[in-house]
Amino acid sequence: MRSIAEILVRPLTTEKSTTQLPTDSEYAFEVGMAANKLEVKQAIESFYAVEVADVRTLVVRGKVKRHGRRFGKQRNWKKAYVRLKDGHSINLFEA
Repeated sequence: MRSIAEILVRPLTTEKSTTQLPTDSEYAFEVGMAANKLEVKQAIESFYAVEVADVRTLVVRGKVKRHGRRFGKQRNWKKAYVRLKDGHSINLFEA
């Protein structure tokens, strides 16, 4: 079994994830490329002590960027949208 640090990379605190998603008890996380939905669900439940209702994952393809005359590509990464059961919430901005 993978550790929680290998599964959960970081919570995504973008404009979309902080304003639109928490109204539906849905949060976005960057997860490891090898992590599956079951591992993400178990990691969220054990780390944040909440109950997860649904997990959706997607692979975000890296963009092609230009560095002078050369072209490079950013890395691919995996995103997970986690929906919590009613009555549960995660405080991502606690001090």
